Amino acid sequence: MSELVRVAFAVSAHPDDIEFNMAGTLLLLQRAGCEIHYMTLGSGSCGSVELDRDAIVEVRCKEARAAAAFAGAIFHESLVDDLDIFYELRTLRRLASVMREVAPDIVLTHPPDDYMEDHTNTCRLALTAAFATKMPNFRVEPPRAPVQQDITVYHAQPHMNRDPFGRLVEPQLFVDIGEVLEDKRAMLSHHQSQKRWLDVSQGMDSYLQAMVDSAAGVGKMSGKYAHAEGWRRHYHAGFSSQEMDPLRDALQGRVLLRNAGT
Repeated sequence: MSELVRVAFAVSAHPDDIEFNMAGTLLLLQRAGCEIHYMTLGSGSCGSVELDRDAIVEVRCKEARAAAAFAGAIFHESLVDDLDIFYELRTLRRLASVMREVAPDIVLTHPPDDYMEDHTNTCRLALTAAFATKMPNFRVEPPRAPVQQDITVYHAQPHMNRDPFGRLVEPQLFVDIGEVLEDKRAMLSHHQSQKRWLDVSQGMDSYLQAMVDSAAGVGKMSGKYAHAEGWRRHYHAGFSSQEMDPLRDALQGRVLLRNAGT
């Protein structure tokens, strides 16, 4: 692994989003010697048709903690409830403080073109928090000193690999997750409260099989891997030098690059 890649930070909207779209890559980074961090901005408060807000938040926090522990990831508490994830200053200041504390080389987050605003707002917040890590005049809460290292941001695939208008989104980077697929499944299996919620709200007969099928779909798009996660690298300006691609460098031999330079 490149000596420049030390810390990776996965920032998602809800408990289980990391497991569905990012966990394979996160696990591979951890196996390559990277310190990994796990955070969901939303508490999971809307993820039940049976439990009230306080009860489901407690359940989903325990599930997320268990999944992070399984992966060997450092867990960070949620900041707001589901559907309270807005691109606004208070949440940004709090996330930017966490970003400075973690000081990641790699940020993994949602795409800017997903089907729901909790995802796209999380993407915007993570981008600005990463952008502001070097800015001493941007006040964060709680206060923390800026960090000067480069950060490279990668966007996961949108739900069903489609943008909000149903158009296919193709990754720039495909990561072969075959060797960690069962561990990714094990991470997701900690979110047991979500099987009934997804069955009722989205008609997903099996959330574990849905994750495997999604990984197989991305693998098929790669033309090379049986199961993969797809990524698009955010434009470098203001974040890092143009030639930096630390995800590819860290996972040499497991990454297929497409559309270089876009």
